[in-house]
Amino acid sequence: METERPAAKLCPDCGQNVPVDPRFVTWCAECGWNVDPGSPEAPEGRLEALRRQLARRHGEQLFAEGIDGRAHKDPSSVLARALALLVHAVTLGLAVAGAVVLVSGIGTFSGWALGVLLLGIAFVLRPRFGSLPATGEEPVLYRADAPHLFGLIDEVAAVVGTRGVDAVVIQADANASVSTYGIRQRRVLRLGLGLWEVLTPRQRVAVLGHELGHYANGDTRHGAIVHNALRSLALWVYFLSPKPCPTMTERFANYLMAVPRWVVYGVLVLLDQLTLRAAQRAEYLADEAAARAASTDAAVELMDKVLVAGSVALELRRESVAAHTKGRGGPSRDEAERGLWDRLAEHIGAVPEREYERLRRTAALRGHAVDSTHPPTHLRRSRLAEAAAPHPAAVRPTEDSTAAIDAELAGPRSRVARQVIRDYAG
Repeated sequence: METERPAAKLCPDCGQNVPVDPRFVTWCAECGWNVDPGSPEAPEGRLEALRRQLARRHGEQLFAEGIDGRAHKDPSSVLARALALLVHAVTLGLAVAGAVVLVSGIGTFSGWALGVLLLGIAFVLRPRFGSLPATGEEPVLYRADAPHLFGLIDEVAAVVGTRGVDAVVIQADANASVSTYGIRQRRVLRLGLGLWEVLTPRQRVAVLGHELGHYANGDTRHGAIVHNALRSLALWVYFLSPKPCPTMTERFANYLMAVPRWVVYGVLVLLDQLTLRAAQRAEYLADEAAARAASTDAAVELMDKVLVAGSVALELRRESVAAHTKGRGGPSRDEAERGLWDRLAEHIGAVPEREYERLRRTAALRGHAVDSTHPPTHLRRSRLAEAAAPHPAAVRPTEDSTAAIDAELAGPRSRVARQVIRDYAG
């Protein structure tokens, strides 16, 4: 007869009773035993490790100093914009030089070839203004498709001091982001159902407030000027990278390109570092916008949900794998698609407060952040939770409005669920 697992055990370090739940890590809240049984993901290379270290330092400094002002007002951001404009000036110079050489070199192959080469490089390095997914890829909603969702977005935008978006792209991952698209720089919100579906209505307001706060606060890295300059520099580094397993001629070319490659790489690192502190300030300000819109409590709860984003990805993959193994007792793909998001919400909803506390402690130990442009998550949460004057909710979704938004998202939910079940097993 199989014996049941004990509901508690003694901590091997301090002797306190430790609750045991087979679904989660067993750890001791008194002494911290086994709070972080895993190991943090190692950065890819020394430069990435340095970038993470600097990002964490910026986040800690800003937390200690306090945050005020807009994200693009500090001297580093102003210098970053100037440097970005210089990068774009080089691209424009290549285009002009290519046109001049092409015109003046008419009739000679070398002049024609050089002109075409310069114009080609300028074309590849040209600023890009973003685009929406092609038809048949991720669902794209416009105001006429989801008036209640856009109404909620507009209401939140008014609270944080900006306007709403022109399109919403529905994705699968546990994330949300804003950007622009097209020459007119229209606004787009990318909304991951892996995040949206596990949030309560007020937490959804918080995530909208956070993302729209990036528009309101003038986040430098979200702007087309700096973003495109970073992209152009990354392409330069790619073009100038040494050839692997080179021939004698290629080895000579690698030597010739070494100096310009490191110059370009240095400019890329400089621009990245100039905007990194502003990016971290922008995240703190966006958190503040989330609190103003949804309440400080809701913004704090959102920080906790960020900590289980990895569990969301694992659960979606588990659902996909199970659907692909239906011959061995798994559900059919149609069955897996139906109710996918409800099952995900139920799975995340079953995470107990004790596990969230463990994740919060682990985040503090590791300096967890969404990425290197974000401050450490535990500092973001602490700044909100310890606010001297907590914000009440300015936007309060009703049951009717929440149901109406759910109905508008029914079609996209089905499409994205189909994509998850089809693709996530790989």
